[in-house]
Parts: sequence; structure tokens; C-alpha cells
Amino acid sequence: MNLPVLWKVKGVDSTGEILMRIGELAAAAGTTTKTLRFYESAGLIPPPARMASGYRDYPEDMVSRLSFIRRGQRAGLTLAQIREILHLRDDGQPPCEHVETLLADRLAELDQQISDLRQLRETVAGLHEASRLADPSRCQADQVCRYI
Repeated sequence: MNLPVLWKVKGVDSTGEILMRIGELAAAAGTTTKTLRFYESAGLIPPPARMASGYRDYPEDMVSRLSFIRRGQRAGLTLAQIREILHLRDDGQPPCEHVETLLADRLAELDQQISDLRQLRETVAGLHEASRLADPSRCQADQVCRYI
């Protein structure tokens, strides 16, 4: 039996918007129901409408919001920063300037981390080179290892 698409959905709200149960949304967004509940408690997604049975019903456009959250995380933004961006958008304000500031700060952090890692690599390379030439007979019992 090949039913029309609207007959296969879990729900439709009073405006005709397709609603998805939490498991359907999690599958569509490539995440878990536990993550969705966490995002709801953290204020990243609004509390969904609930059926009389207590099931969460999410609007279909929630998939794009979850995609934005994932992209923000991949850019190294914290969930608090992502929440700020979402709240600006939810309040009807374009978050572009705020995002630009956050990304500029993130770039500066990354540049500092790269610099720190290069310095650490030089230190570890020097220790490694010294340890390669180690003479175990010269190790002192009161030292764990003189190379570290």
C-alpha cells in the first residue's frame, strides 16, 4: 500500500506544519535523543510541544537548528556561545557581528595554541634526542629519569 506522504507523518500542528517525534528528529539530525534532551535543558533548542501522551513533537525546521549547533561546535565554539547566537536570532536580531567577534577570538585562540604546540614540540624533540643517546649505566637511583 502506497500512502500519501502526509498520512505517514506522526503529526501535523494546527498550521499544517509537520511535527516529528524526538526519535525521528534525532535520526534526521544524526544525533541521539539524549543529546536533544540535553540541548533542550541547556537552552539550545526550545521546549517542544507535547502530545497529550507526553511525547515531544518538534517542528521539522528543528533539523536546521541542530545542523547549525553542530557546525558551531566544529568551529570550536562553546555551547554557551552557540546559545548566545541562537538567542540573538530567536529575538529577531541578525547575529552576524557577534559571530564575527566570536570567530575572530577563536582564530586568536587557535593561533596561540599552534604557537604553544610548536614550542612544546621543540622541547619534546630535544628531550627525545637526548634520551636516544642515553647510557643506562649513568642513571641515578634517586632520579626517576633525568630526561624528563
